[in-house]
Amino acid sequence: MAAAKKVLTKGQVVSDFAEKFEISKKTAASMVEEFAALAIAETKKKGTFVLPGIGKSVLVKRKARIGRNPQTGKEIKIPAKTVVKIRPAKAFKEAIVPAK
Repeated sequence: MAAAKKVLTKGQVVSDFAEKFEISKKTAASMVEEFAALAIAETKKKGTFVLPGIGKSVLVKRKARIGRNPQTGKEIKIPAKTVVKIRPAKAFKEAIVPAK
């Protein structure tokens, strides 16, 4: 099995932004944190938030349903709940995995 590729840490993202926009790391960190806070607040309040060029976060209400315990095979009730999904933008998806 191949070694897993390491993902960028928040610190690395902040350093990259600071370098590209010629601002301090502290300012870049504030911008990243504020963007995340805005995405959370808007998704909570309005049920959706568009991440320009990346995708859209949306609240989705799941209905209650019947599932199975994989160990025993016994049926269980799964209650209704609200979950957050991030739907990728078409341009984002095609830039990563080109359409055939």
